[in-house]
Amino acid sequence: MIKKIFIAAAAIFILLLSSILAYGWYLASHVDDRFSARRWSIPSKVYSDTFLLYPGQQINRQLFGHRLKRLGYRIISRQPQRKGEMQIYTGGIRLFLNDLKTPWRMRPGFLIDIEIDANTITSIFKSSTDERLSLLELEPEEITQFFGIKREVRQLVAINEVPQHFIQAVMAAEDNRFYSHGGIDPRGIARALMTNIVYGSIRQGGSTITQQLAKNYFLTPERTISRKLKEMILSVILELKYSKAEILEIYFNEIYLGQKGSISVNGVGEASYFYFGKSVSDLTLSESAVIAGLIKAPNIYSPYVDIKKCRSRRNDVLQAMHRLKWISAAQLNAQQKLNIKTVGFTDYGKKAPYFIDYLAQQLTSLYRPEDLTSLGLSIYTTMDTQVQIAAETSLKAGLIRLEQHNSMLQRKNPGRRLQGAVIVLQPKTGHILALVGGRNYGQSQFNRITQARRQPGSAFKPFVFATALDEFTPVTPLSNESQTYEVNGKPWQPKNFDPDAPERVTFRQALENSYNLATVDLAMQIGLEPIIDNAKRFGFSTPLKPFPSLALGAFEVEPLELARAYCVFAADGILPNPLPLKAVVDENDNMLAQRYLKVAQLISPAKAFMLSSLLQGVVTQGTARKLINYGINWPVAGKTGTSNDFRDAWFVGYTPDILALIWVGFDNGDSIYTTGSAAAMPIWANLVQKIPEHISGKAFRIPEGIETHSVCADAASQIGQQPCATKINEHFLASNMPTGLSPSKKGSGIFNRFFKSIKDAFKGS
Repeated sequence: MIKKIFIAAAAIFILLLSSILAYGWYLASHVDDRFSARRWSIPSKVYSDTFLLYPGQQINRQLFGHRLKRLGYRIISRQPQRKGEMQIYTGGIRLFLNDLKTPWRMRPGFLIDIEIDANTITSIFKSSTDERLSLLELEPEEITQFFGIKREVRQLVAINEVPQHFIQAVMAAEDNRFYSHGGIDPRGIARALMTNIVYGSIRQGGSTITQQLAKNYFLTPERTISRKLKEMILSVILELKYSKAEILEIYFNEIYLGQKGSISVNGVGEASYFYFGKSVSDLTLSESAVIAGLIKAPNIYSPYVDIKKCRSRRNDVLQAMHRLKWISAAQLNAQQKLNIKTVGFTDYGKKAPYFIDYLAQQLTSLYRPEDLTSLGLSIYTTMDTQVQIAAETSLKAGLIRLEQHNSMLQRKNPGRRLQGAVIVLQPKTGHILALVGGRNYGQSQFNRITQARRQPGSAFKPFVFATALDEFTPVTPLSNESQTYEVNGKPWQPKNFDPDAPERVTFRQALENSYNLATVDLAMQIGLEPIIDNAKRFGFSTPLKPFPSLALGAFEVEPLELARAYCVFAADGILPNPLPLKAVVDENDNMLAQRYLKVAQLISPAKAFMLSSLLQGVVTQGTARKLINYGINWPVAGKTGTSNDFRDAWFVGYTPDILALIWVGFDNGDSIYTTGSAAAMPIWANLVQKIPEHISGKAFRIPEGIETHSVCADAASQIGQQPCATKINEHFLASNMPTGLSPSKKGSGIFNRFFKSIKDAFKGS
């Protein structure tokens, strides 16, 4: 009988052992599959453009300081000794630069002095050698990340990047016999069991680092006997298949260490930056003990949650390190006295959401959505965060000002909130420096820059005048008298905003003062079809019909296309493609996709300058002349725009360096009861004053093919109705000069025929 029992027991044991071995074999293959594939889904990080500094550059000191803080620089009272530290003194800023790492440049950090007088950078030099620098490039800012379903963020670290005192701190806190056991530590389990019995509650856990890794990486958090058994088997398998260093490295990259808003902070690499603004390799002993102490309960011992509990837990870890003889008594006493200085909590918020949405839309042509949330790409954009912030704040302040001071708006639309949009571009490259598609992304994700279609009103007029440059000059007279046109068998009679406008004006005066009657007269003379054809060449994709109201911007356009078209005038006749993306790099720093500049020479530099000259007149003496009241005292070309019934208010303004478009209106097309010069232009002025580093103050370059002459300024003088009362220096295309001014007769036949027709038309009037 005993023999049968023994045989049965042996059979059961063999069966159980076989089952465990078979199950272990299955789990081992599962481990192989899991570790041979991609171990983590790493969200792609989106970065702004880098920022250039140079002597002589104008800066906004306050906003520049905010930029440095966003880059992680910490203000200290002594001379900086570590990367990321800065000292502010009377004459400037001393920075220990962070490393610069971009697809096009790598540069280690070093100590630098930036001397500033008022709001001007006077010099930049290396503090150690006094070497003067003509240009300094600051690192890009992280704007956002494309997260997966788990919304985890981590920065992977290699085990050789982790200092020994950090490894010891983690072992002291979690598993001091890590290098002695084979995945399961019976002594640790027994010690934890006895401690819990003594205290009558769960005070210690017996799980090793390997068991924690098995649980976090392969299993669910449920507390069952079967899950615990599976955890122990997996731990043994991990120890058999991988070295201690490999297990530690995976553990350090996997472990959960806190919460950044709705985002899970995983891995010691991310935690080091989240809590202390530095890499793991730069962590001090005290900081290492803080992070090691978090593993037990990150949301209880976090310094951002309870600094007292955090300090107590850190000291427990340090005492454990001392008991294990990994640190001396002197080190223990010194480290326990230190305050815990974090970098400061910043919740994860989506910055520049309209820009990011547009970027994501562009990226869909290159990557699948799951690639963006798992491949750990680094996406470098064209955004300047300081310009983006200036655009957002200027728009918000401008809309509030309008709502508070526009009595008609208050009376007709009580409680209604205005909308607005801003885009800022570099004209010559098409780089989008800032994009704000609406007032509040949380309330409306509709992007009014890229998705809306609105009437441009007078902001469309420059493209009418651009079409006429081969036949008309700035002093060509135009009729500004009331006329009736037939449209679809019905009479249409445009009106000027100013009922007392003169009946005859020059080409220049017509655009500067945005005279509707003269603009329609010009359009009818050159033909509506040529204007439509030219508008298509400038990149307008919305349908335009050959009605006289076309000249007054009665047909809808996309704001992004309108801004792009104006770039032609600022960029010597080149039509750029608006770009939010510069480069994409994989986690191994390999360039995956680079967006090259796509430009086309649309008109000659001379014609582009002629339009800029005319649009400068809009600012100095036309509908935008009040711009000077906002402190804008450098060369600017621009155009106001107001659509029918005051539904849309526009201002597009540019310098040789930068172009910004502002739109204000209601989404449903209700009237805002004011003009582009009153609603949109102040927002533009407020914006550009906040970004002096992009305003060189240079005049528009006069290219070849332009001649300048002193001529009569009045239309009446041009047709011989009165003597010349006022003379001005005017620019002309060399290919199209008034008779008597051009040394060449080229093009004079067209002008003479037109000039004679104008004289005949007004003869005897």
